[in-house]
Amino acid sequence: MVTVNNLTKRYDNVEALRGINFSANDGEIFGIIGPDGAGKTSLFRILTTLILADGGTATVNGLDVVKDYREIRNTVGYMPGKFSLYQDLTVDENLNFFATVFNTTVEDNYELVKDIYQQIEPFKKRKAEALSGGMKQKLALSCALIHKPTVLFLDEPTTGVDPVSRKEFWEMLKNLKQQGISILVSTPYMDEASLCDRIALIQSGEIMNINTPSQIIADFPDKLYAVKAANNYHLLNELKQKADVKSCYMSGEYLHVTFKTENEPTIDNIKMHVIQPTIEDCFIRLMK
Repeated sequence: MVTVNNLTKRYDNVEALRGINFSANDGEIFGIIGPDGAGKTSLFRILTTLILADGGTATVNGLDVVKDYREIRNTVGYMPGKFSLYQDLTVDENLNFFATVFNTTVEDNYELVKDIYQQIEPFKKRKAEALSGGMKQKLALSCALIHKPTVLFLDEPTTGVDPVSRKEFWEMLKNLKQQGISILVSTPYMDEASLCDRIALIQSGEIMNINTPSQIIADFPDKLYAVKAANNYHLLNELKQKADVKSCYMSGEYLHVTFKTENEPTIDNIKMHVIQPTIEDCFIRLMK
């Protein structure tokens, strides 16, 4: 559904994208996972024909993002990271406006947005500026879907949204996938990676790995330990000086540590046990 070949983008002296390559399949949720400044938004703006790449090629639905930009704009939905609907229009007015832009009506595609719209329908006469973060998110998603796109681009859709709304949003995405919509979603939240069919880990404009979340975790090469002491900061500095420590970093109330040897290490006055790596652990390892 989406193919990217050696895509590059530069802003003055900053390389936002450095030869990006990947393909997203029809009917899957494909996640672009990475921190702020990794290049996620630049990538999505290129794929939705809002800006031009400096090099490389990309297609959406088999259409070239440069030559066929008009057709692409009629067949994709885009939800930018920043709420960009009309603040002084009501919920209903925004939805009807976007339907009209694509020469359709809310009634024609109501079944597609029904499950989402019903959650904001009690506020349909409220102006967008007066909605909560979660309600704005649902309205933006409804507007991105109202013309029945085949591919949906969601740029950090859950940033700044409460945990309950985040969970509800991902349930919506699963339902949309079942309706045959291919979804590309970017997020800085590593815990959301497991909700995607496949993910690409991106940092500083480069993709470090592409696979299913479970396979990325399975490929973690070392035994990972959770380590805790009375003073974790002191322990962190101490472990970094040890020759047999391969990696060591803070993760919540624990340190996550790997060792250069497979022998069980012995460290005095600490709690230590083996744990299953997370996507965040895999990301940190690839960064190093």
